[in-house]
Order: sequence, then structure tokens, then C-alpha cells
Amino acid sequence: MSTPELPAVTRRIKRIAPLQLGKMLAILYGIMGLLGIPFFLIMTAVASQLPSEQRTGVMAMGAGFAIFFPVIYAVLGFIFGIIGAFIYNIVAKWVGGIEVEVV
Repeated sequence: MSTPELPAVTRRIKRIAPLQLGKMLAILYGIMGLLGIPFFLIMTAVASQLPSEQRTGVMAMGAGFAIFFPVIYAVLGFIFGIIGAFIYNIVAKWVGGIEVEVV
């Protein structure tokens, strides 16, 4: 037996909570920042083949980026999430928001 299909209802997103969007984007951007770690570790490994006077700086930079890249991404995601929500809320007052169809 099949279930009857519910009619789709159109709704508008008129406001986004800035702190909630900031938290969501901080987590999402932090996870995306984790994807960059292997590239920085590869850079550090390749730098070990450089001459000794060049090796230290490149290895330190690669290891430093591997540690701080996800943190920096998360902080920027939080900041731009808050800014984006404020801008969205202002524009949504003028235009009416984003229209989505829900079931």
C-alpha cells in the first residue's frame, strides 16, 4: 500500500538567526579546513628534501598551516556567517526572503 503524497507548501525564509548561522558555518568551514591538512603535511614532507638553509622555514610553515588552517577557517566561517545573516535579514525585508517548497 502506498502512502498518499502530501501537497507541497511554499514558505519564505524571512529571517536567519546570525549566531546560529555563525555556529553552523564555523563547524562546516572547520571541517573543510581539515581537508587541507594532508596538503600541508605533504608540503612539509617534500621540504625535508630541500637544502638545510631552506628546509627549516618551509617545514615550519607547512606544519604551522596544518595546525592553524582549520582553526582559521572556522573563525572566518563564524565571522562571515554572522555578517551574511545580517545582510540577508536586511535584504529579506526589502525582497521578502527566499521561497522554498516543503512537504
